[in-house]
Amino acid sequence: MSKTKLLFDLIMYVNSKRNFTAQDVADEFRVSVRTAHRYLMEISELGVPIYTEQGRNGGYRTLKNRVLPPVLFDENEALSIFFAFRSLAFYESLPFDTDIESASRKLLATLPEDTKRKINQLKTVLSFWNPKRGVSAPYLKELIEAAAESCIVRMEYQSKSGNKTKNAVPIGVYANDGLWYMPALDLEKRKIQLFRVDRILALIVTEQTCEVETGLMEWLQRYTVTSPVRLLVELTLEGVRECQSKPWYNPILLDNERENGIVGIIDTVIDRNEIAFTAAYFAQLGKAAKVHEPQEMIDQIRSHAQSLLDHYQ
Repeated sequence: MSKTKLLFDLIMYVNSKRNFTAQDVADEFRVSVRTAHRYLMEISELGVPIYTEQGRNGGYRTLKNRVLPPVLFDENEALSIFFAFRSLAFYESLPFDTDIESASRKLLATLPEDTKRKINQLKTVLSFWNPKRGVSAPYLKELIEAAAESCIVRMEYQSKSGNKTKNAVPIGVYANDGLWYMPALDLEKRKIQLFRVDRILALIVTEQTCEVETGLMEWLQRYTVTSPVRLLVELTLEGVRECQSKPWYNPILLDNERENGIVGIIDTVIDRNEIAFTAAYFAQLGKAAKVHEPQEMIDQIRSHAQSLLDHYQ
């Protein structure tokens, strides 16, 4: 093995460790302890943040915010990473103190001039846009780490009925439409509830743990209907366009246009708990949608319309 390759592999090795000794390095790379010390000094001079600990149980330690070793990307990989960075640019809060501009500058600095020009051109015609939200979510990092360790968190949460104290076990966080959300097992209700991260006013991560059988991706992909209700809606062309942006409604196009410009329908099953939310959505579509079932939803839309009329009299 050449010395250059050995030093590169050593950088990879120490970045995967928190604590290690020169003997560990000597055993791993089959060199003498003296040579291991010399190589560690060399990669330290290259900028790898390691320091020595004195004493009987001493050795080497890497800094928590350590620098990653150089990684080689081809042009397509570099483009993918750069625009993945750009997809986060519209979020007010990001986990792990992510600095998008700094990371983008570092990546661009390593690229050849023709690739830089290509990226600058693509930036003018490609964007992963999200609405800019003026709310922050300061506990993202703590929630992600708590989810990874199945830790119980105690939080003060701002709900419609006032501030409440909740004990929960996060199963992860995800971003949607410029906001961050946290599904978590509510220990009082013994079921997974969805929380807006920006509405968490205070957070304590306890040392207690609780295993949750459902993972984040499983929860996102699974929709369990416990109290089924048929949802039947007629849609105009504009209604179809609007509903196609909401994957959970999945409108069906008709073979022939009906009277009053009806070109599609929604015929599915929702949970009874979703009636109020769904009624509010279709109410805002106005004449582009007409709900036929369930009757309870029709009554809520009528009540909403009447309250608006009363408000503007």
